[in-house]
Amino acid sequence: MREHRVTGRLTATTIAPTVREADEAALRREQIDEVFRMVIPGVAGAGLAALILAVFLVALGASDPRTASIWAACVLTCAVAHTLLALGYRRADCVVRAASTWPLAFTVVAGLEGIAWGFAPVGLTPDAPFDIRFLPLAVTLGVTAGAIPAFGPWLPAFLALFLPATLPYVAANFFAPALVERASAFLMLIYVVVMGGLGVRSHRAFIEIVGLRLRSEALAEDLRRERDTADAANRAKSSFLAAASHDLRQPVHALGLFAGALLRLDLPGEARLLVERIEASAAAMDGLFNAILDISRLDAGVVEVAPRAFRVGPYLARICRDLRPEAEAKGLRLRCRSCDEVAWTDPFLLERVVRNLVSNAVRYSDRGGVLVACRRRGGRLAIQVFDTGPGIAAGDHERIFQEYVQIGNVERDRTKGLGLGLAIVRRTCAILDMPIALRSRIGRGSCFEVKMALSDEAALAEDSVAAAPGALAERSLIVVIDDEASIREAMERLLAGWGHDVIAAGSGDEAVARLASHPTRPDLIVSDYRLRDGETGTEVIERLRSEFNETIPALIITGDTAPDRLIEARTSGLVLLHKPVPNGKLRAAMRNLMVGARASSGE
Repeated sequence: MREHRVTGRLTATTIAPTVREADEAALRREQIDEVFRMVIPGVAGAGLAALILAVFLVALGASDPRTASIWAACVLTCAVAHTLLALGYRRADCVVRAASTWPLAFTVVAGLEGIAWGFAPVGLTPDAPFDIRFLPLAVTLGVTAGAIPAFGPWLPAFLALFLPATLPYVAANFFAPALVERASAFLMLIYVVVMGGLGVRSHRAFIEIVGLRLRSEALAEDLRRERDTADAANRAKSSFLAAASHDLRQPVHALGLFAGALLRLDLPGEARLLVERIEASAAAMDGLFNAILDISRLDAGVVEVAPRAFRVGPYLARICRDLRPEAEAKGLRLRCRSCDEVAWTDPFLLERVVRNLVSNAVRYSDRGGVLVACRRRGGRLAIQVFDTGPGIAAGDHERIFQEYVQIGNVERDRTKGLGLGLAIVRRTCAILDMPIALRSRIGRGSCFEVKMALSDEAALAEDSVAAAPGALAERSLIVVIDDEASIREAMERLLAGWGHDVIAAGSGDEAVARLASHPTRPDLIVSDYRLRDGETGTEVIERLRSEFNETIPALIITGDTAPDRLIEARTSGLVLLHKPVPNGKLRAAMRNLMVGARASSGE
């Protein structure tokens, strides 16, 4: 799109592109709207001036009463006509306003008014002295000057008024015998050229200003549509990923459950090794799914921030200790230059950020090493992760924080992750109000830095990890509700292998029917979130609790990562796990729920 500079000197070539680029119909409507908006005050003032002028000229004996009356009546009639046109235009709807008769009628009336004012300096006082004849000329000059802002937006109307009002005096006096009259005609001609030029310039400036505004509005509307399109595409992408994630999580979850059940059997050494590898592969897929889940949870706004004071050093040391075997396997040296500073933020979310950064540094470095350090910088605490990787070009510094972007992984090697780590880091830093910065040199390496608030020793609350309760010794009755037969079978085998009685059902009705013949109430309900026929796990759990009139411990297992689903599940107040659930995590969640329920009931 071409741009044009608004200057004091406007030519047809500067105006034409604006008119072409703006909607011509909208521009024309703006012009007509403006002249009809301005016309009533202008013509009212002109009519009043004409009436006063006629009265004074008659009183001075300089004008014939009949001539003065007819002239004043003509001017007042034009003023009334303009006023009626303006009122009619304001009351008309958009379709009627678009008719070409409105500007044509306005221009015709303007022309008649211009003729009337052109008659005043030459016809009202033909025999009066020059000083008396100058009085109607002065009023005419004032009226024509006032026509510039009032009629300027519609150039035909301005010219129709201005030229007939000024040129007759020039024609009548340019060759007059008296020098003063010839001089006044010459000065009037200069006035016509200058004020007429100002009127044309005012018209062009109005067109350019309105054209620019209309073009800006059109651009803003285009940007809004593009934003809506991008938002719709982003929502469609999120919905697709959530749906795909849900459908993929189901069989992976079943795979993990079956692998867990197999490991409880007495298997030959080679078979056990194969099952362990299957379980490890399921855990790897779980890691990939959890990355997608983290993005969904951050986008849904369901991540809770629990800031507190804590020492950063132990967290950094643990992260480095966990990732050091991976670094050493690549021949890298992973060092931690810790500190005793006390930070104020959410330690678990911070650990997720730093772990992602260190893991990325190890993954993309093939030589040298990785350094994790913390220091005071600018009144805040900065954690820095240095690597000796290939470096990141300046043009990619923003792009690498986008989802699924992996520089140098065009073949999409899954051992290098999904490209979600830095997207998770940026979102997490945003909710923690921690600025993140990147410095990098191609061939030398990169440094990621996050800054957080400092705290002091007085606010320090040392981290304490409560010991997990022991495994349940007694046999429990567990109800499993899932519409996937393979998952029901896998859960039944796994939980039975853990020593529990299991009632598996595909819906709420089936669960109620099977429980009707059972003598005891369930100790735990494990339900999928999205069941068949629009039924949800939360509805089934509430129904079973109502059947027994007790708050039975329950947890939701779902493969749905859509943000609205996460919000719905969270508001239910139930424990939420995402498929595929590692067997250890599932067992721990079940154990904690049942132990907590029995502790609260005093058993």
